[in-house]
Amino acid sequence: MDTRLQSLTRWLRQLDGFGEAEPQPVSGDASFRRYFRVWRQQPGQPRQPYIVMDAPPEHEDCRPFVAIARHWHTAGIAVPAIEAEDLNQGFLLLEDFGDRLMLAELTDANADRLYAEALTELVAIQRLAPPAGYPLPPYDAALLDREMALFPDWLLSRHLGLSLGNAERCLLDTTFAFLRESALAQPEVTVHRDYHSRNLLVRPGTGRPGVIDFQDAVTGPVTYDAVSLLKDCYIQWPETRLCQWLEQYRQASRDAGLHRADPDTFRQWFELMGMQRHLKAAGIFARLAIRDGKAGYLNDVPRTVGYLVRASARQPALRHFHDWLVNEIMPRIEAVIGPAPEVPAP
Repeated sequence: MDTRLQSLTRWLRQLDGFGEAEPQPVSGDASFRRYFRVWRQQPGQPRQPYIVMDAPPEHEDCRPFVAIARHWHTAGIAVPAIEAEDLNQGFLLLEDFGDRLMLAELTDANADRLYAEALTELVAIQRLAPPAGYPLPPYDAALLDREMALFPDWLLSRHLGLSLGNAERCLLDTTFAFLRESALAQPEVTVHRDYHSRNLLVRPGTGRPGVIDFQDAVTGPVTYDAVSLLKDCYIQWPETRLCQWLEQYRQASRDAGLHRADPDTFRQWFELMGMQRHLKAAGIFARLAIRDGKAGYLNDVPRTVGYLVRASARQPALRHFHDWLVNEIMPRIEAVIGPAPEVPAP
């Protein structure tokens, strides 16, 4: 028996226009949160859809979501408006942006437009100050290190069954330090922290994506969210298009006063930030499979580690790490999980 769904339904039916609400599952995500669609029915008006978030308080704290959502919405960012809340139970009633995830909508023909819209919205987010009374956590050295440690702990050791020796641990420590120092040297902005094609919704006629899953926002490196979007773990684009979009974003974010980097410096920031994120993501995908029974995320590991292979090949300081990935790690991933997808042709 789904007691939380029963409690959510009782809560909803106390709200105006939801007296006969029957929540319909929409999706879950990589956390403990679940989402349902409900309809408000009021006399003489058409039914209006809404989304209900179920976030068990013992696992999820809704307060960051609420603080950031209200602040960003007031500032004009396209995040769902909060219609009702019960933070003690972990229930939120939200504006419904529909089901058209950017990932499913992307084609060769519309990609330039959709990425331009997403990058424009990103610059607007990055320019925001933190919500009043809710300072965003810093993307500091400790957080960067915890995230990168997910790669050896969950993917290499627990999922692939590799036993790392002292030399390999030393190699990882050296690589992590290199990536950490690059991230900390970048100008700081507001970071969504999961800004990719599964967290952006296409809203026809608006010219702006709907932005969701922002509750883990921090203050951190200027290139982090651009990496999430352009080196997406769920879809990969030819290098020529990626470079074009990155340069458009570099110019827009520079014009917004977020940095003063030239193209070469910005690309180096972007490449090394991408390595940090992909180490984290590959480890999270393994953890989701092992700890949470969400094995489907393993399908994205070969693509994610493939990004690591190509980025490290461009870094002379990481030559030994690159060789280790190519000779030891990727063969094991391909044997246990599957081959990395082909890099799209230009």
